[in-house]
Amino acid sequence: MNKIIKEIKVNNVEIKLVSGDITIEETDAIVNAANSQLQHGGGVAGAILRKGGPDIQKESNEYIKKYGKVETGNVALTAGGKLKCKYIIHAVGPIWEGGNQQEEKLLYDAVFNSLKKAEELKLNSLALPAISAGIYGYPIEKAVPVYKKAVSDFINTNPQFLKEIRFVIYGKDHLDYFLKEF
Repeated sequence: MNKIIKEIKVNNVEIKLVSGDITIEETDAIVNAANSQLQHGGGVAGAILRKGGPDIQKESNEYIKKYGKVETGNVALTAGGKLKCKYIIHAVGPIWEGGNQQEEKLLYDAVFNSLKKAEELKLNSLALPAISAGIYGYPIEKAVPVYKKAVSDFINTNPQFLKEIRFVIYGKDHLDYFLKEF
């Protein structure tokens, strides 16, 4: 079971830091830390596919066939499969290459575009993982301030629908950085 560790309210939007597993979140949508080909093999994507079922990969393959690969910083959308969410927003974060390849801007875009997509879909709640901070190697201490800035900038656009943003953090080491930053 997931555990809410901290709640912050900013301009009618609740930000919740949750310790646990994003695949069991009961939000309108969850964000998947995806690759540009939407092949969900490892990390967060692999866990989502295992619990959500093969329809997620099938729908992802159809998306790629129709629109082509998803550029880093952008998002794609599928249904939630067998998960408790209606949608999965597949955000392509950057692979860490030392910080000189626009990684910060691309990570910001991946988070901001996920929030924007949720608002466009008129969703009330969204759960995000630590995008790029797993197998993509983005240092968590550098990633968390970027997540915070993207969320803050999004909230300043005065969203009408999105009222709950959850960061679902797997692992205490990552959680400590979120608690310090938020």
